[in-house]
Amino acid sequence: MSLARRVLPAAASRRGWCPGLARPMATGDGLLARVHPAQGRLSLAQARAVAEAARRFGNGHIDVTARANLQIRGVTEATRGALVACLEAAGLGDARGDGGPQRLTLASPLAGLEPEERIDVPALALAIEATGRPIAGLPAKTLVSLDGGGRFGPGEAEADIVLTAGSDGRVALALASADGPDRIGEIAEAEAAGAVADLLAAFARTGRRRVRDLDPDERHALMRAAACLTSPVRERSGSRDVDRVRGATSPDNANPSPQPSPERERGSVAANGDRARESGLPPAAGLLTLSATRTILALEAPFGRCDGHSLDALTRIAATLGASEIRLSSTRGFVLAAPDPAAAEVALANLAAAGFIVAPDDPRRAVAACPGAPACASGATSALSDAARLADAFRALAARGLTMHVSGCAKGCARPGRSDLTLVGQAGGYGIVLGGGPGDEPALQLTFEAALERVRRADSAHGLDREFGVPAIPRSDL
Repeated sequence: MSLARRVLPAAASRRGWCPGLARPMATGDGLLARVHPAQGRLSLAQARAVAEAARRFGNGHIDVTARANLQIRGVTEATRGALVACLEAAGLGDARGDGGPQRLTLASPLAGLEPEERIDVPALALAIEATGRPIAGLPAKTLVSLDGGGRFGPGEAEADIVLTAGSDGRVALALASADGPDRIGEIAEAEAAGAVADLLAAFARTGRRRVRDLDPDERHALMRAAACLTSPVRERSGSRDVDRVRGATSPDNANPSPQPSPERERGSVAANGDRARESGLPPAAGLLTLSATRTILALEAPFGRCDGHSLDALTRIAATLGASEIRLSSTRGFVLAAPDPAAAEVALANLAAAGFIVAPDDPRRAVAACPGAPACASGATSALSDAARLADAFRALAARGLTMHVSGCAKGCARPGRSDLTLVGQAGGYGIVLGGGPGDEPALQLTFEAALERVRRADSAHGLDREFGVPAIPRSDL
């Protein structure tokens, strides 16, 4: 049975453009400026500059995005110029000033470090950025995902073009579609950047915002543009209006697709390469041994939020480990490489003390949350602080692989797909959606405290269906 859809907020209050430094976006807590580190990597000096900029020119809060970028919140018109100057001096200025993409590529945070990788992902990413990003007319959200075939992948960001390492130095190319990436052929690694540039140029000429929006004729035009591909694959028939994740929540889809696996949504419960390889995810929070001389520390910012002080702490710890850079992850966190396993253990404990998630079974990893009110003008509830309390109550359910989404409004910015339990902010409390997303019609409405109590009761013996599945008298707990 499909869930009823509700009318989403008017265009003026929905998600706007992709903010950069020169063109920040107004939010409930001031201006939001997004930083796009090249290849998702920060030198320690750059990390210190971001932390300082957040404290001096913003409200101190820093978001880590699902595309491995950073957002500085609380910037004002008075501090905006100084923020830009500070970050430009650190080599973190905008790459474009015309509204096009500031960064095109997303790869595993371990790209270039895994011996199992079959292609040189960092070099290919640099080549794609160099040839693709200058293309006129590219929409700001355009994204190319690269998977080098190692134990870990880039994650499930909504990529327009997907590159996956094959055998014998070849790369498979795929285009976004309603059912996931559609493979269109393969090419030699040395020619992949040129093929991607051809695809991007053809895409820019369509005027569409995302590849998933292309009609069949436009998709075939893109495939013809990449005529150098070998072993071309004929596209499957059917509508290609939205991508797989968006299709689950699109108002135009009267019969939403099943929810993606909860473990795929939030990352593997166990931080091991085999589990991650099954779904192309980055490493889960915790320690990972790549070799006798390289231990990986993976950590996450709770609900994608840290601050200048915690980023400073991360930078100091990275320096003590001998790390030269901090890598951002699409898990909304960071990755460090350390040569000494014993030192990595100590560092992980210090990172936990600094407020980061460092354990794969931390229940906060199962809960997605946006900033909510007052940081977001669209938020009706304090989603971030409410999520922190709900996550602790959700621990037993998280251990079973279930997911929760606490959204301040019906837009669902923190997670575009479906969750086992979704709380949607509204006046006086939350609308409750089981097995759907924030855009679905709530089955009932509860105050936060009433919802929290039901989550506490919904342990492994009772389950969510028992506590939330039976319709209640509308607004009975308000």
